Amino acid sequence: MKINSNYDNLVPNYLFAEVAKRTNEYIKANPDKKVIRLGIGDVTLPLAPVVVEAMKQGADELGHKETFKGYPDYEGYEFLRQAISDYYKGFGVKVDAGEIFVSDGAKSDCGNIGDIFGEDNVVMVTDPVYPVYVDSNIMAGRKIVYADSTAENGFAAMPPKDVKADIIYLCSPNNPTGSAYTYDQLKEWVDYANANDAILLYDAAYEAFITDDAPRSIFAVEGARTCAIEFCSLSKTAGFTGTRCGYTVIPKELERDGHNIYKLWYRREATKFNGVSWPVQRGAAAVFSEEGQKQIKENIAYYQENARIISSAMDELGIYYTGGKNSPYIWLKCPNSMGSWEFFDYLLENANVVGTPGEGFGKNGAGYFRLTSFGDRENTIEAVNRIKKLLAK
Repeated sequence: MKINSNYDNLVPNYLFAEVAKRTNEYIKANPDKKVIRLGIGDVTLPLAPVVVEAMKQGADELGHKETFKGYPDYEGYEFLRQAISDYYKGFGVKVDAGEIFVSDGAKSDCGNIGDIFGEDNVVMVTDPVYPVYVDSNIMAGRKIVYADSTAENGFAAMPPKDVKADIIYLCSPNNPTGSAYTYDQLKEWVDYANANDAILLYDAAYEAFITDDAPRSIFAVEGARTCAIEFCSLSKTAGFTGTRCGYTVIPKELERDGHNIYKLWYRREATKFNGVSWPVQRGAAAVFSEEGQKQIKENIAYYQENARIISSAMDELGIYYTGGKNSPYIWLKCPNSMGSWEFFDYLLENANVVGTPGEGFGKNGAGYFRLTSFGDRENTIEAVNRIKKLLAK
C-alpha cells in the first residue's frame, strides 16, 4: 500500500492553521488579554432575514411527504441556477442557467476542478496566492510556475512573456492582496489563455465588493467563453461560510484536447458530489431575490466601511497598502522592514491584534501583511486604534 507521495511536497502547516496555533498559544498564556482577530476572512454578520426564512421554509418542506426532497440535481436545482443567471444579467453578463453548477463553495471547486485535467499540465498561479490553488495541484503532482505580483505592478500580476502554462488561476478582487483587475488587464490574460490553448480558472468570490468599473465576471471580457471557468461563492457576499454554497460557470462551448469541459465536470460531479441540501439552495435563491439583494448589500456595505476605517489608518500612518477598495482585504507593507511573521508576533504581543503574515501566501508576500474587514465594527475600530497607537510611536 502506498500513499500519495505528493503530500510530502506540501508545506507542513497550512497557513491559517499556523496562525490559529500561535494565536491560541498566546491567549492561553495571557487569558486576561482581549485579542481581536482580523486575520482569517470569516464573516461576522448573521445571515440576512430573508435567507433565514427561506431556509426555515425549506426545512419545513422536508417534514411533509408532499414537499419532501431527496437527492438534489447534480448541477443544482433549476430555480437557483436561473436566479444566478438573472443575477449575472443584472451587471450585463450573459450566463445561461444550463452552464451553472451549484456547489458547496468556491474553495471546494477551485481544488476539485483539477480532477478533470491531466497531471502533466503546467499550472500558473500569481504570487502572492491563495494557498488552495497551489496545494491542490501539489497534491496532484503538477508542475507550478508563478507570475509575480509586486508593488511595482500594484500586486496585479500580468502574463509572463516567456512562460507557457496550461492551467491558470486568477482571483479578482484578489485574496490576499485586495487588488482588482481592470478590463484591459483581464483581456490580456484571456488573450494569453486562448493563444496558449490554456484554461483560465477565475475565482470571483469577492465580486460583490467591487465599487468601480472593474469587471465582476471574467465573462464580461471578450474571448473568455473559449478559455475560462468561473468560480463564485455566497460565503463572503451573503454570509454562507457556515452553510456552504457557491457556484461554478462553465460555458457549453469550452473544449480542450478533444473533450467538452462542461461534460467532463458534470461527469465528475455525478460521481463524487451529491449536491447542496434543499434548505441551503432555498436560502441561496433568496439571496438573489429583490429583498435578498437589498439585505445582503447592507451587510457588504458594513464590511466596506470597516475596510475604509482600516485603509484610513494606513493612510494616516503613511503605510503602503493595496486593497480596501473593491475588496474586504487590506494588504500592507510591514513597518520598519519587519518580516511578515515577525510583524505578526509584534502585533499580537503588543496590540493583541491578529492578522495574516503575507509570507504564507508566497515569496512575494514576504514583508507584507493582510488585515480583513470582516470583523464587527466595534472590534475593528478598537483594533485600528491599537495599531495606530503602537505604530505611531
